[in-house]
Amino acid sequence: RMQIYFIDNEDYFQRKYKIEDKNGKFFDDNDERSIFFCRGVLETVKKLGWSPDIIHCHGWMTNLVPMYIKKAYSDNPLFADAKVIYSVYDDEFEPNLDENFGNKVKIDGITNKDLAYYKTPNFVNITKAAIENSDALIVGSEKINGDVKNFMKESGKPMLDFQSMETYIDTYSSFYDEILNEG
Repeated sequence: RMQIYFIDNEDYFQRKYKIEDKNGKFFDDNDERSIFFCRGVLETVKKLGWSPDIIHCHGWMTNLVPMYIKKAYSDNPLFADAKVIYSVYDDEFEPNLDENFGNKVKIDGITNKDLAYYKTPNFVNITKAAIENSDALIVGSEKINGDVKNFMKESGKPMLDFQSMETYIDTYSSFYDEILNEG
């Protein structure tokens, strides 16, 4: 049995299209939508008093969660032992997010050094920031950006390669156990 919670905001998420409009134009406020989603999820977890063992972030929309957990929420006992896993997908976007994205994401505990990748907030850079702040990584699509894949490998972090629909449930479960047993 699983409970599911939805993070919603009429201005950001009550649209027929998710990331781009019907003409394929990237929404100008995707940066703010990502911030709202990431902060909303973490604040909901805090409010409900949950203490997660694993926080598994899927795709660029969740790119801020690893940094927030490791930097801004690092003193919060609910997140003290949580392991962050980041899955990278073939969900690359253009154009860049708003040039002020780094200033918008800054909260207590986040330093200017933490925001280095956000100076040019494109897919590769925000994904590198998420990778750098994660404990483990998963390749979620058969093909992902080559620069990102190389960065994942060079990070030295535990990494799970792409899994088929037939194998991913058991493989992810074993990977989660491995990550939890490391620390």
